[in-house]
Amino acid sequence: MSYKKLEIWQLAREVVIIIHRMTLEHLPKFECYEEGSQIRRSVKSIKSNIVEGYGRRYY
Repeated sequence: MSYKKLEIWQLAREVVIIIHRMTLEHLPKFECYEEGSQIRRSVKSIKSNIVEGYGRRYY
């Protein structure tokens, strides 16, 4: 079984796409670089943490 089949990973992937699009389109330009970048990195780390935790177990 792959981590890509996990429902939580699929939901996290959708959230990453939504948040990425939102930060680029709806944040003011002066916040798009610093705060927007930090928001995008933190959302992507959620997905990475799921994959890392999945890799530590044997299925």
